[in-house]
Amino acid sequence: MVQKTYYKTKDYCKVKFSFKVENAETIEILGLNSDWENSIIMSKKKDGTFSADVNLPKDSTHEFKYLVNETEWLNEPEADEVAPNVYGGTNSVISL
Repeated sequence: MVQKTYYKTKDYCKVKFSFKVENAETIEILGLNSDWENSIIMSKKKDGTFSADVNLPKDSTHEFKYLVNETEWLNEPEADEVAPNVYGGTNSVISL
């Protein structure tokens, strides 16, 4: 799930990412702000859901993927759209 919170007086949008995968020990977000090398580590909650809050610039678009257990790449099912990537798959896209 992706939840967007816009602020009238700020030039960024607070985005809350929530994701749940069976047997996940770690989930990271990669690709935000075109940064595919420095991941955002999501926090695991008691119910097994992972979440992270990220501030992203308003009027911007970002491709991203979740990396589960450092081995499995997954898309956000509720992303605004998907975009093809260079590996023959797709990336999730969020538009702010």
